[in-house]
This record gives sequence, structure tokens and C-alpha cells, in this order.
Amino acid sequence: MKKGIHPEEYRTVVFKDMVSETGWIGRSAAPSKENITWEDGNEYPLIKLDISSLSHPFFTGKIQYVDTAGRIDKFKNRYGSSMKKK
Repeated sequence: MKKGIHPEEYRTVVFKDMVSETGWIGRSAAPSKENITWEDGNEYPLIKLDISSLSHPFFTGKIQYVDTAGRIDKFKNRYGSSMKKK
């Protein structure tokens, strides 16, 4: 590894998934402006996450289906005649 490009000050922080309202303790060098008191009674820097494996549809199995049939029909109506000519 190259010297001087990696942070040296890793600290214990709380990551909080804002969608599922769950949190966990980890180590990070990311900056944080907020602190939170964790279950053990200690105060840690808080890093808020928009999405994590606890709330991402791929990992939770709660996939939102998009109406692709309407999009496909629209595409075929628009470009179908030019596709047949080739």
C-alpha cells in the first residue's frame, strides 16, 4: 500500500439506516457532525445512511415492480415499423 494516502484515525461510530431506523456500531474515518448515545450508554459519532442492506430491495426481497409492459408497448409503437424494415 502507498503510504500517506489512507486515513490513520479510525474511530468507533454508529451507522444508522434512516429508512429502516436501525443502527449498528462499526469503525470509520468518515466525518460526522452529530453524536448519538448508544445502547451501552456511550456517546459515538453518528453517520446517517440513506440505504443499506437492511433496507435495499435486493437484500430484503421486497422488490418494487415497474410497469415495463407499458414501456415496451410504447417503444414498439414508436420504433416497431422501422425495426421491421431491416
